[in-house]
Amino acid sequence: MKFCYANRRMTLYPNSVDPWDLAPKDYTDEFLTKVKEMGFDALEISTETLDRTGGTEESVSEFKKRINGFGLDIGSIRSGGTLTEAKNAPENIKKMKKAITYGKWSGAEVVNGAISAPARYPGNPPGSLPASGSGWSKSQDASKDADIWVYEHLAKVYQDACDKASDDNLNISVEIHQNSPVDNSWSALYLHDLVSRKNFGINPDLGNVLWNYDQPEETFENCIDNVASISNYWHCKNLQTIYHPENERSVFIRVPLPDGEIDYRYAITSLTNAGYEGYMAIEGTQNGDQFYKDYQSISYAKNVIESLDV
Repeated sequence: MKFCYANRRMTLYPNSVDPWDLAPKDYTDEFLTKVKEMGFDALEISTETLDRTGGTEESVSEFKKRINGFGLDIGSIRSGGTLTEAKNAPENIKKMKKAITYGKWSGAEVVNGAISAPARYPGNPPGSLPASGSGWSKSQDASKDADIWVYEHLAKVYQDACDKASDDNLNISVEIHQNSPVDNSWSALYLHDLVSRKNFGINPDLGNVLWNYDQPEETFENCIDNVASISNYWHCKNLQTIYHPENERSVFIRVPLPDGEIDYRYAITSLTNAGYEGYMAIEGTQNGDQFYKDYQSISYAKNVIESLDV
């Protein structure tokens, strides 16, 4: 299994920047050296970061060479956002098409996206109302509320994207994600069957199953077993839940992979037995010393894989 760093923090003295708003210059020599030292093979890079290179084949290729110079690849292009909400979907469909072009220029293996929309009724403060974030008893745009036309529309969008990407041996992955029509294994399987393209697959992010609702909709073991054979990219994070039953509300603390509630030994074994050959993308910590915590995660994962003797 290969390892991709989907970092969710970008802090290494004296630099500290928003990980969701990265420019190419934020990938400093020091940062890239630390990523390689931790044992990663590749980085997940956002479409917006590649826009800021200049968005041309030459500028993206130059950025790729810089990453390659530290012994790393650009493993995946992140291009998410709702594909069904009228306000935002048209631009997100365009962004996905652009991400496919960036994937070609950068040599990435996969374009990954979660298809959730911004909270329409966030409350005051934001995230304080049911369906306005994660950990509530209701989830915005959830599969349990979706009509069949949603999946038919998504299938057409993804078929077009897969056809565009196929000439360059590029995969398209949809992420199991909270507040979206693909938020559990049955909806992922259903969409995968509708799309019916060899280069279309699922990102079985179990952390999103854990924090979608106040209590998980399905077990992590069932989820990963159900979609292991159709997965082509894999976000991995772990969490501890603090449950407030009187409020039908849970809040979550992100922790290194061995320290949370999801059994990643089981999940890694499930994917390995299904013949998975894609990236295990460590979705890193959002606070504290990212290099200490994320090194714990990748070291644990490598030790588990080694113990499987495959």
